[in-house]
Amino acid sequence: MKINNSQDTPPSVKPRKGSTEGIALLMGDPKKAIIKLSGPMIIAMFLMSTYNIVNAIWVAGLGSNALAAVGFVTPLFMILIGLSNGLGAGVASVISRRIGAKDKAGADNAAVHALLLVLILSAIFTIPLILLTGPIVRLFGAGETAGLATAYGQVVFLGMVLLLFTNIAYAILRAEGDAKRAMYVMGASSVLNMVLDPLLIYTAGMGIAGAAWGMIVSLVMVSGVLLYWFFIRKDTYVTISYKAFSWDRKTVRDILGVGLPASVEFFLMSILAIFINGLLVATAGTDAVAVYTAGWRVVFFAIIPMIAISTAVISVAGAAFGARKFTNIRTAHTFSVTLGIAIALVTSAITYIFARQIAGIFTYSPESAHLGPEIAAFLAIMCFFYPFIPPGVMSGSIFQATGKGMTSLVMTVLRNLVFIAVFAYLIGIVLGYGEHGVWWGIVAGDILGGIVSFVWARIYISRLLANA
Repeated sequence: MKINNSQDTPPSVKPRKGSTEGIALLMGDPKKAIIKLSGPMIIAMFLMSTYNIVNAIWVAGLGSNALAAVGFVTPLFMILIGLSNGLGAGVASVISRRIGAKDKAGADNAAVHALLLVLILSAIFTIPLILLTGPIVRLFGAGETAGLATAYGQVVFLGMVLLLFTNIAYAILRAEGDAKRAMYVMGASSVLNMVLDPLLIYTAGMGIAGAAWGMIVSLVMVSGVLLYWFFIRKDTYVTISYKAFSWDRKTVRDILGVGLPASVEFFLMSILAIFINGLLVATAGTDAVAVYTAGWRVVFFAIIPMIAISTAVISVAGAAFGARKFTNIRTAHTFSVTLGIAIALVTSAITYIFARQIAGIFTYSPESAHLGPEIAAFLAIMCFFYPFIPPGVMSGSIFQATGKGMTSLVMTVLRNLVFIAVFAYLIGIVLGYGEHGVWWGIVAGDILGGIVSFVWARIYISRLLANA
């Protein structure tokens, strides 16, 4: 098949003005690109996080067993989320690099390969997951909630292909600099979910399964919009068509070379959470886990802007790498870390000042009121955690953008399973500082992990510049 490396497109598949502007944005000033690409992602991720909380509130109305049932399915669901987000990182990295190299045909081909991977993975895992939902949740200790967990989980896993497709489609849009449209559909999915959940759970009488069907229906509608943009309107820069496809093992290796390690990173974070929970139970009992669980929801909200910026860095640095503009990679790294730290410092100040009021959100009932002071103390300690997140995640994004997914994975292993886990154990258990020691261990590991990641990335960028 003849490969055309120009950026010209046939008149019948002419990209809209916005998509060509997106390419110009990627290839221009890295600072401007990071700001414009991360802004819509921050909004979309805030909406998605809000949905997760609202969903839990609606399910809680069915009783504690229903809420627990969702909890037993969550570890498996998070693995799916990690897989879809990881593959999205791989797709964004490959496509943005090829756009930077002015290889539009290569970018188109990569997008088709990505969709084929969605179909293959869905075909392999969907039916086994549906059939094994019951045994798996029982293995997790679901007990009397196993029936509810199975009813919820089977519907969730039925939508695996939709979950993978939408995340890959978002990645393609981000890779071509079109973060706004990715924001529109991500936000629409979250809002639609929030509206559908109470209707299906209570009005339609579907119970816990209604929460899962709400997700499925919203994904179907959003997928319809994405398919319309790609296959009917055809106004994206990247063209997805049979004519654009030519099987290439290297393309698959490039996508999976970043995507699989990125997916494993999500899995490792789940392992760390399980380990931290174990330390907290050993030092202070289940109340400590409740404090950590509630407090970590606030932490996740606080780091959303940093995650969004790091997602933008993958596209920007990937395009710069493809174009061999290595100074732009250095600029993107420096600016993203600086911007992230600035946001983290503001977040830390706000969290510290309003720690007691934030804790009150989770302790409004008489049964949970006694947790308030400890949640406030946890949030105050986490103020030292936030500023060292940007050096770590932005550096990881640089390696993902340049196709070095395994390096990013090694950095995550060091930060989570070595530094944080070891310091939490040493300060909390060995030195006997209890649950507060575990929290300080998380901070200490994060600080060391952030510094190591930053230095590693700077050395790598320096080598790129030296060999240019």
